[in-house]
Amino acid sequence: MSAQHNFPLVFEHLRKILKPYEKYLTLKTDTMDIYHLDGPYSEKWKKDLFFGSAQIKKNYVSFYLMPVYMYPDLLNNVSPELKKHMQGKSCFNFKKIEPELFNELNLLARESFKRFQKEEFRK
Repeated sequence: MSAQHNFPLVFEHLRKILKPYEKYLTLKTDTMDIYHLDGPYSEKWKKDLFFGSAQIKKNYVSFYLMPVYMYPDLLNNVSPELKKHMQGKSCFNFKKIEPELFNELNLLARESFKRFQKEEFRK
């Protein structure tokens, strides 16, 4: 059985990590293979800020968390195991459900949202 067979389950787990922030952010896309949240408009960046997304790709399921790009110190305490799943500066790729890493990613998303809220919300 191919890894792609599990991608919808992996996607749903990653989507659940972002879902609690939907009430504070703008839901841009919620389909079977993409879940995307944007933050508020930023005077500093002159655009709506991308917060996070889960997306089913051809070879893996990607979890994007833009605050870790904006504030790299958020990654200071990330485990080596989770860092192995990083591609670029704000993307984590998975082929299967990894509960411990998803728990760590959940905590990272929580800290990222707090930082994002503190630094970027202008309400």
